[in-house]
Amino acid sequence: MLGHGKLSLLATTLLLLTASKTVTAQSVSDIVTPAFFNGIIGQADSSCAGKNFYTRDAFLTAAGSYPAFGTTGTSDDSKREIAAFFAHVTHETGHFCYIEEINGASNDYCDKTNTQYPCVPGKNYYGRGPIQISWNYNYGPAGQSIGFDGLGSPETVANDVIISFKTAFWYWMNNVHSIITSGQGFGATIRAINGAIECNGGNTAAVQARVGYYKDYCNQLGVAPGDNLTC
Repeated sequence: MLGHGKLSLLATTLLLLTASKTVTAQSVSDIVTPAFFNGIIGQADSSCAGKNFYTRDAFLTAAGSYPAFGTTGTSDDSKREIAAFFAHVTHETGHFCYIEEINGASNDYCDKTNTQYPCVPGKNYYGRGPIQISWNYNYGPAGQSIGFDGLGSPETVANDVIISFKTAFWYWMNNVHSIITSGQGFGATIRAINGAIECNGGNTAAVQARVGYYKDYCNQLGVAPGDNLTC
């Protein structure tokens, strides 16, 4: 017959084992299956530059450098973060059609007041990659973190698919990850990515497009999208 102390220890152990089951047991590769990834990029036209650039293998390789992505919290939390990431990527790139921002070179993305990451003459810091990273104050620190010359060779983001995905993860982990994993809702992620332009009635159509992709991907992954979907 078990003594009271042993029973308490056993009960505690069972509770810990039960609690551990709520932590995500799936890897990112389990969730982002070939069918899921191909279902997105498959909607891009065959003439799209991104069609032969972005791959699931490159995504997974880049994700390996950011182990907290898609693995924080419960399995449902992981699925919601991954759905949110791909919803924004889908909107930013047109289902992985675009590597670079349309007519990006015609815009001035140099913040001359930022002396920490000064623009290099002749270089343009328009949107590139899955999250369309832009501005010198993003290219500079992203390059330092990832290991490429973000200020001197911003075009690397459009030429090296691993670095391209890593810039998306760099931005996500620094600006969005804590928002979605803390349960603030998908709407807060829109604000973190493009809120100044789209939120508060700035571009309702764009907000709804992002929300539509998010709900679709949540449905595909078998998870409820949660509350606070718009900004």
